[in-house]
Amino acid sequence: MRDFVYRGSDGCRLHATALGQGPELVLLHGGGPDRYSLLPLARRLADGFTVVLPDIRGYGRSVCTDPNRHTWAQYTDDVDALLDHLELRQAALGGTGLGGTITLRAAAAHPERIRAAVVISMEDVEDDAAKEAETAMLEAFAARVREQGIRAAGEPVLPTLAPVIGSLVRDAIRRSSPAGIAAACAIGRDRAFTQVNELAAITVPTLAIPGSDTRHPAALAAQAARTLPRGHLAGVSLPAALETAADLAHTLAPAVRDFLAAQLPATPGRPSTQ
Repeated sequence: MRDFVYRGSDGCRLHATALGQGPELVLLHGGGPDRYSLLPLARRLADGFTVVLPDIRGYGRSVCTDPNRHTWAQYTDDVDALLDHLELRQAALGGTGLGGTITLRAAAAHPERIRAAVVISMEDVEDDAAKEAETAMLEAFAARVREQGIRAAGEPVLPTLAPVIGSLVRDAIRRSSPAGIAAACAIGRDRAFTQVNELAAITVPTLAIPGSDTRHPAALAAQAARTLPRGHLAGVSLPAALETAADLAHTLAPAVRDFLAAQLPATPGRPSTQ
């Protein structure tokens, strides 16, 4: 396992971990946790893939305290910068929640760089009213983080999350910057997609793994798989009963492995960590 630092297109220091050997797969965590939330999944895949786990800017050690730098375009540019740092022309890309949305945005913006995409627990594509409510919720959360710290700010929110998400968020708090987390809430002002049919422009082979709550509705993953020209709906979903990162890895690794094995060449990769 190798930790390294790379730079975003704006010069921001971003941190990542790489492990394994084989075709390259970048996995992006969800909003709240950090890269370690996907480490058990990466370890299950590492015998066949080189798995790279970045801390998305604002989370973990990738501290970014400027709210204006938290946009979908910037997150997409960060994926591009990571591939450049690793001297990779292409890689597979996947993620949970927020990371899944970044995966879709990157596949739309740079299809020539994304060999295959995996979207785990797809975030809802909201209408205008729902988007306004989300923006207000995130801004209120950011204000509590600045005033009270991450742990205290999360107390009203964590019980409403799926058990596994709450567990991953709690684990990441000790490695997180309050200023970075507060700034990351500015993503609520941006909009990734306004309607599901926009996904029809994404030509990358994409596996959609359904979520299990209103923020990550299972029906959306099925609709997205039908809309994506090369979409595939996984035969497994993210069960509501999952509680830990290890549970998540055990449940999802076979589906992710089978999909990627059908999409990627079996050529070992050696990502640079310099």
